[in-house]
Amino acid sequence: MPATSPDGLLRIASGFMASKVLLTATTLGLFTELADRPLTADELRARLALHPRSAHDFLDTLVALGLLERADGTYANTPATARYLVRGEPTYLGGLLEMSDARMYGIWGRLETALRTGEPQNEIKSGGEDIYATLYDDPERLAAFQQAMTGLSMGSVLALVDAIDWSSHRTVADIGCAEGFLLTRLLRRHPHLHGTGFDLAAVAPGFQRRLADSGLADRLAFHAGDFFTDPLPQADVLIFGHVLSNWDLPTSRTLLRKAHEALPEGGIVVIYETLLDDDRRENIDGLLMSLTMLLETPGGFEYTGADCRGWLAEAGFRDSRVQRLAGPESMVIGRK
Repeated sequence: MPATSPDGLLRIASGFMASKVLLTATTLGLFTELADRPLTADELRARLALHPRSAHDFLDTLVALGLLERADGTYANTPATARYLVRGEPTYLGGLLEMSDARMYGIWGRLETALRTGEPQNEIKSGGEDIYATLYDDPERLAAFQQAMTGLSMGSVLALVDAIDWSSHRTVADIGCAEGFLLTRLLRRHPHLHGTGFDLAAVAPGFQRRLADSGLADRLAFHAGDFFTDPLPQADVLIFGHVLSNWDLPTSRTLLRKAHEALPEGGIVVIYETLLDDDRRENIDGLLMSLTMLLETPGGFEYTGADCRGWLAEAGFRDSRVQRLAGPESMVIGRK
């Protein structure tokens, strides 16, 4: 493409259109309707209650985006949408997409205001509580949020279970565990480990549902607590997944100091996030996530691996390293 071509600019400018097509299809449950067999356009239109005027355009847009397959007048899921966007599947990522459709799409429309004011553009803007207080007061929304967080972390979790030498550790605690996806995968892969999920009491029902299905009740437990006011659970390994980026820097430093206090000598802390590259040029997902933190939180932000290693040193950890996990995500490991 010539350096002066406008095509790249136009693709970025219209990217919200393709995004909305995917989010809408997920919210409608289109991919779930195709879980059992391919369907014709008329069958899908009837099942999804779509108007005939644009149903074909909508479905064919999904074909053009590589999200559906079409053959002999019927539509089918691709391998990726069948794996990740069918409700009820353990690998379902749609909770994250549905939350994006219901919340983030509208909030991102107020990015200019956020950039000018430095203030969140969600419920806080109109005097409401922050996103976490709102979620934790509504069991249904909390369950959807937990599922969304599982989707967000899935690639990192699948990589993390084998990215660390777990042989010298016996206990692990996931701080801000949500529904416990990381711990169930980790303990299945490493039978010598015992795990603790640490989160607010409201999270317990979702965690217990996954625990009941896991067959790990003898090695896995939930510990209700608030990591701001309560001591962190003691374990050989403490994990913070997508936690530090939700808060301002003083709060993150406090959590790392608490982690250092809770760990035994030789224990490790694992922080995984959509870490920015140190030069802040390449990880567009991380930079967009940092803008999401602007829109959603009073002080949250994404950071580089070098930033995190500096904070770990300040908290007393003697050495640390950065390791790539999956997609745009990486982890930082600090040893006491």
